Amino acid sequence: MRKLLIFGALAVCQTIWAQDAMQIVKDMAPGWNLGNTLEVPQNNLSAETAWQPTKTSQDIIDFVKEQGFRSVRIPCAWHAHFMPSTTTIDETWMKRVKEVVDYCINDGMYVVLNSHWDGGWLENSFTDTSEATVTAKCDTLKQIWTQIANEFKDYDNKLLFAGLNEPAVENATQMTALLRYEQAFIDAVRATGGNNSDRVLVIQGPTTDIDKTVNLMNTLPTDTAVDKLALEVHYYAPWNFWGMMNDESWGNMFFYWGSENHVSGSSHNATYGEEDFLMEQLDKIGNIFPDKHIPIIIGEYGANWRNIKGTGESQEKHNASIKHFYKTLNIEAMKRGMAPMVWCTNYANRPSMTIINRSNLSIYNQYAMDGIKEALSSSRIVCPENTAPPSPMARNVVFDLQGRVVSDDINHIGRTSGIYIYNGKTVRL
Repeated sequence: MRKLLIFGALAVCQTIWAQDAMQIVKDMAPGWNLGNTLEVPQNNLSAETAWQPTKTSQDIIDFVKEQGFRSVRIPCAWHAHFMPSTTTIDETWMKRVKEVVDYCINDGMYVVLNSHWDGGWLENSFTDTSEATVTAKCDTLKQIWTQIANEFKDYDNKLLFAGLNEPAVENATQMTALLRYEQAFIDAVRATGGNNSDRVLVIQGPTTDIDKTVNLMNTLPTDTAVDKLALEVHYYAPWNFWGMMNDESWGNMFFYWGSENHVSGSSHNATYGEEDFLMEQLDKIGNIFPDKHIPIIIGEYGANWRNIKGTGESQEKHNASIKHFYKTLNIEAMKRGMAPMVWCTNYANRPSMTIINRSNLSIYNQYAMDGIKEALSSSRIVCPENTAPPSPMARNVVFDLQGRVVSDDINHIGRTSGIYIYNGKTVRL
């Protein structure tokens, strides 16, 4: 945590270990994915650059932080890095993952370290939910997470573990198997003790799809720690806008998102899945476990930035749509205490979801980056419209020097350095 210099008063600082999952997840926003990097299921160190060209460095993570990101999700393969004929993770791979985690921790960022697709050994196995298969895979999952947890047991709660990625669950029977896998993950981590006994752990909804999670996930695994679980979903919607690459007989690609960005006469304006839908989806998942204190991490989201061609089409309006989508999702997620973590693959070409070009430490998609930054800026003002802020002497509320509320918690202010008012005293951050 940042040190606070308080003039005329003692520092008021709650340690991160006193924070529950809801507080930590709120403080993680916005987040960034180190995509297509450590999750490649290839048993050697060259896996890191098999799907993208740049080895991760401290300079890269420094640059990510400079853009305003507060957390990094590290998709990671583990099963693919077992030593031959064993369930022991290769030491050189573990060391490299730890180096990358440390780059983020060195910058004071949160880290979500997961077990990603990993060749689909578990994620794509739900067509077989027999007792023998589920038991065997639970054992393997425990072996993986016991090793990871022991390696990182001395790290504080800036490090979160996420048991899976996008488990391919489509029905109630498969959901039962998923809960057993998630219980195995939680039990394995907690059993290692140390700081893992109280670490925030992230479980995944079925396919990390909001509707499937709401419809199928009606119970949770158990946990010995109190209020230290978070739930992960992903937001890729609508398909026509974020991923569709060709017009089809059943529908066209969407180049334009948000009614103000529609192009008159174009057949590529969004016809569904815009702002109202996004807010409905976030409200839906935000209310799934209202009494359980389970915060939501949007572990991945994004939309492909395209080259727009054709008579009557507009690159300018598409660019504005990209900015508006990223801004809207971040504003609405942060408003609900969720942590949105943008997918970024280091593929500097279009179409792609790359925002940061790691090869030369530059912004590749300025429209998406501007949308995120504007959302972050607007999220600092939490007073409702037309509502006067409370007195600058109000307790436990943080104000800027213009008297605007920027946070209701001193621990959730660290987005921009400056001078603030807290409990009637001047605070320099």
